[in-house]
Amino acid sequence: MTTASSSSFTFPGAAPAAWRLAGTSLALALGLLASHAAVAQPLTGNAQPALPAASAAAAPAPASNEDDPFEPFNRTMYRFNDGLDRAVLKPVATTYRDVLPSFVRTGVSNFFGNIGDVWNLANNVMQLKLRGSAETFMRLNVNTVFGLGGLLDIASEAGINRHSEDFGQTLGYWGVPSGPFVMLPLFGPSTLRDTAALPADRWGNPVGAINDIPVRNALSVLDVVDTRARLLGVTQLLQEAALDPYSFLRDSHLQRRAIEVRDGAAGTETEERYDLD
Repeated sequence: MTTASSSSFTFPGAAPAAWRLAGTSLALALGLLASHAAVAQPLTGNAQPALPAASAAAAPAPASNEDDPFEPFNRTMYRFNDGLDRAVLKPVATTYRDVLPSFVRTGVSNFFGNIGDVWNLANNVMQLKLRGSAETFMRLNVNTVFGLGGLLDIASEAGINRHSEDFGQTLGYWGVPSGPFVMLPLFGPSTLRDTAALPADRWGNPVGAINDIPVRNALSVLDVVDTRARLLGVTQLLQEAALDPYSFLRDSHLQRRAIEVRDGAAGTETEERYDLD
């Protein structure tokens, strides 16, 4: 698993308001929008009917969906986020991918993955997942000490798996329902539960604890750009293959989050998690 969220950062401290807002917009727009768009799963009962060839270019009319009661608003926010991505984030990420050699980009991804394991560990502990907690703790130590601060992913080569968890998954694990789908401006696709969990997830990001404001902001933006660069191929496929990218993104996001909360088990979040038979 990689981490997203999409994906979607808040910069604490005494930075000027304009700089803090700029950094937050860039980070959250890509971090959550791109990360959620990355895991595209086959559509199920919420799939939109195929459009006739003659009308394929026309914008599809919103269809009623019980998981998406705010669909008109959400579609408006999707268009806003998509426009921001096309105008700013995608061009920057494309340049980043084309200019830097692959081994440098891999090192950057490994570094931020190692930092993210700090919050992964906290959420594994909160969910009482002993194996996930133990392996994440080992990953942090191995990659930090022997992997040059996380630039090298020695743990994965040694078979120590990553267990990605966020606070929204923790709430879902303990029975908090996901609520309806919400497309947040700048933040991207979410649900009411995951939206409520965002402040905790931002607080749990170790980058936010860096006191040097320029360094903190630079690292946050670099993380966003690197994540977006790794998703260029996936989002391009989404734009080209889906007749209604919004519906495809919504359905795949909801499916992915349900699977993550259930640790890969089939079914819905509302089903009983314990079988005593």
